[in-house]
Amino acid sequence: MNVHENARLTPRGRDVCVQRVLAGESVDAVAQAFSVSVRTIRKWMARYRTEGAAGLRDRSSRPHRSPRATSSEIAERIEALRRARRTMLSIAQDVGVSLATVSRLLRLRGLSRLAALEPAMPIVRYERARPGELIHIDTKKLGRIVRPSHRVTGDRRDSVDGAGWEFLHLAVDDHSRLAYTEVLDSEGKQAATAFLMRAMTWFAEQGVSVERVMTDNGSGYRSKLWKRACRALELRHLRTRPYYKTAATCAPAPYMLSG
Repeated sequence: MNVHENARLTPRGRDVCVQRVLAGESVDAVAQAFSVSVRTIRKWMARYRTEGAAGLRDRSSRPHRSPRATSSEIAERIEALRRARRTMLSIAQDVGVSLATVSRLLRLRGLSRLAALEPAMPIVRYERARPGELIHIDTKKLGRIVRPSHRVTGDRRDSVDGAGWEFLHLAVDDHSRLAYTEVLDSEGKQAATAFLMRAMTWFAEQGVSVERVMTDNGSGYRSKLWKRACRALELRHLRTRPYYKTAATCAPAPYMLSG
């Protein structure tokens, strides 16, 4: 129940007022006791006599009639045009209503974004049969932290512009989720290939014999240096198609062979 913060009476308090009047107290005395006007007490008494206890509940402030409200036919037409992937502006011009009206109706129907028109792809969990059958490798670009910036100190003068970037390189075993990570200064071919060599050494030390590695289409993973390293390590290199994630918990993406 949403009661206005300045409301004197809740539905329970209104019932107490009504019962005290019905018990013989005067309307003036009850109004004074609850610090409300006589008119207010009489209003709740009238509602109680006509509707019973239900009349003491809050009523919607929505008007009984809205002659200028958008008709259901226009609303359905707006939705149909949106599902045809039309822009809000073109819909407003076609239907003859304001852009704000189109925006409001589409927001209420969850169609403000065109992406909402396409059903979300179901998440398919999968797992390779044994450790080392497939290792996922990727990088994450991170802002270098040299000292607390304005987001921490609250002083806009504490800028860290030019601090540069660091790159988290990650290798995850698809079966066991065993992971090896390094924070390096680059994500180029030299750094990526060196990371691959060290990661394969580390997995071997853990008793994992790696057969395949999967990456995205970053330039470091498409380089000749990377290909030579994969051949030297006797690894089969798989690359995801553009815009597919390579995390082991994601749905298996179609891949391309490299080398």
